[in-house]
Amino acid sequence: MALVAESGKGAATEDAIRARAAGRTSLKPLRLLVPYLLRYRTRALLACVALLVAALATLAVPVAVRRMIDHGFSGERALIDNYFTVMIGVVFVLALASAFRYYLVTTLGERIVSDLREEVFAHLTRLSPSFFDRSQTGEMMSRLTADTTQIKAAVGASVSVALRNLVLFLGAGTMMVITSPKLSLFVLAVIPVIVLPLVAFGRAVRRRSRMAQDSLADASAYAAETVGAIRTLQAFTSESYAAKRFGAAVEAAFEAARQSTLSRSVLTAIAVFLIFASVVVVLWIGAVDVLAGGMTPGRLSQFVLYAVFAAGGLGQLSEVWGEVQQASGAAERLFEILHVKPDVKPPAHPVALPDKARAEIAFENVRFFYPTRPDQPALDGVTFRATPGEKVAIVGPSGAGKSTIFHLILRFYDPASGRVTFDGVNVADTDPLDLRRHIALVPQESAIFAASVRDNIAFGKPDASDAEIERAAEMAAATEFIRRLPQGFATLIGERGVTLSGGQRQRIAIARAILRNAPLLLLDEATSSLDAESETLVQTALAHSMEGRTTLVIAHRLATVLSCDRILVLEQGRIVEEGTHEQLAGAGGLYSRLARLQFGLS
Repeated sequence: MALVAESGKGAATEDAIRARAAGRTSLKPLRLLVPYLLRYRTRALLACVALLVAALATLAVPVAVRRMIDHGFSGERALIDNYFTVMIGVVFVLALASAFRYYLVTTLGERIVSDLREEVFAHLTRLSPSFFDRSQTGEMMSRLTADTTQIKAAVGASVSVALRNLVLFLGAGTMMVITSPKLSLFVLAVIPVIVLPLVAFGRAVRRRSRMAQDSLADASAYAAETVGAIRTLQAFTSESYAAKRFGAAVEAAFEAARQSTLSRSVLTAIAVFLIFASVVVVLWIGAVDVLAGGMTPGRLSQFVLYAVFAAGGLGQLSEVWGEVQQASGAAERLFEILHVKPDVKPPAHPVALPDKARAEIAFENVRFFYPTRPDQPALDGVTFRATPGEKVAIVGPSGAGKSTIFHLILRFYDPASGRVTFDGVNVADTDPLDLRRHIALVPQESAIFAASVRDNIAFGKPDASDAEIERAAEMAAATEFIRRLPQGFATLIGERGVTLSGGQRQRIAIARAILRNAPLLLLDEATSSLDAESETLVQTALAHSMEGRTTLVIAHRLATVLSCDRILVLEQGRIVEEGTHEQLAGAGGLYSRLARLQFGLS
């Protein structure tokens, strides 16, 4: 998938992103999580205190063991009882501190990941449509779910385990030096031999983890795309092809995950062998010292326990290091999204539009190229003006640039040259949110959400009353079929309105636009999915809703535009004709040819 590095710089390809990921081996992406952690600094501090108490309790055990071995067995029964009572108390403190640490750290990880998911989703909703022109929805969902889960595992568990084992390693190492400097020198000499493989293999783990996450995202993207078009897939009997292609994507993800796991396994094997082999050698040397009288059995036991703690801590660090590397790769993918800058964003000092807008629209010699087709103009020198309250139709063959005009009015994109104005204000000087509050849109493909009918109609005006919603549905000729639904306006209509017909979905979209009650109404093939009877009803409703509003209508069916005040005819991104239906039908141009085809005019 391609991501926009920053506004105006275009999209980086998937291969380029992965190449950059392969070239970076630090944990720098995890540093970007620090601001999220600092929001909950009190909880993090308490977790660190609990972790420290648990580590100190653990480190106290070998001291008690040494004193028991050296003094307890040669003393009275009461002395032994005292030592074991103290050890039980130490274990109780250890258990309590560990429970607090686990709760605090786990909930901290959940909280941070929840914040991150909310921020990434909110950022996605603010990105320009040009970003989604280049992106796969499934991959974005993978980053929101799989990658954040990977980070949660690291922040909520791995980091805690890593800190605990780091404290144990440092504490046990210090006590080893105090217990026996001679044996400690030997252990210190072995540490570089253990650490170097951890660092080297850790880099390989991170690279392969990133590749595994990317492969999983590819599979998720294809699955989302296929399930979204399940009826088309089944209609063309492509089940086997889709299953085979998804299977190939899953196998690629598995192979990438297997390579990542193999690297971690080799890393763990090397670390465990080196660590515990060094413990055995230390025990060997210490046993010789005990026999020679240079060390007491209790002191050797204390040193060995500390060596085991240090070795175990370092060994678990090697395992956790791989998980942290995986989380670093996931964080890198997430923050790539957060670092994307919208191509269309509010100016530093936006010009405010009046609350009671007149909705006068003007295009002044506008040229525009879609980012995915930089050599082919979608609009080429388009100039027109729609006065307040005027109904203007835009017709022309597919690909002529009709919907592009709507995209520029809504400021989904900015023109390459020329100006688009709303009430005399250049839309490039406005805040897109402020501009869009004055516009109601009925798109060519009705966007229906997996919610109730009421929620879908109220999407553009969430605070609307039930009476307002029902009135909008009545005006859109939707009330009759809504009343026949099992729960009426409360009926859940499935993802993308799958339980409704095309015409029913279209009427809900029209009701949504009517409810918004905006001064500018954009109708993009608003009646394209309606039967003749419903179209007549909706046309009557739309005629009422257009009163007092500027309305731009895109239509292939010319019967839709007969009542408009003016018609613009587009061809290859240019306005080639302009006038009323009567004027254009007899002019012998493109509109006349279209009229003859649809109306049979001679």
